[in-house]
Amino acid sequence: MPPSVSKSRNSSSLISEGELKAIFRKHDVCDNGYIGKKELTAVFRELGARNPSWRARQSLNLADLNRDGFISLDELDELVKFVAKQGYRSN
Repeated sequence: MPPSVSKSRNSSSLISEGELKAIFRKHDVCDNGYIGKKELTAVFRELGARNPSWRARQSLNLADLNRDGFISLDELDELVKFVAKQGYRSN
């Protein structure tokens, strides 16, 4: 199970790209290799984002290269790099 997470700036460590990938994959509830806006919102809620829905839209705009409304496994690396820069931390 992935660590609990938050975006606070305390002594906890930053979430690694590997941990982020695991969190995103966990939220692929259809297990089809695609993550939609609803699933992305759940990811950002778990990460402790202040506005998970806005983060989900922002992520889709950035990482959904083919503009199909979903993040595919091929697009996941770009999303993980973006989210890793946001400074989410494990508790």
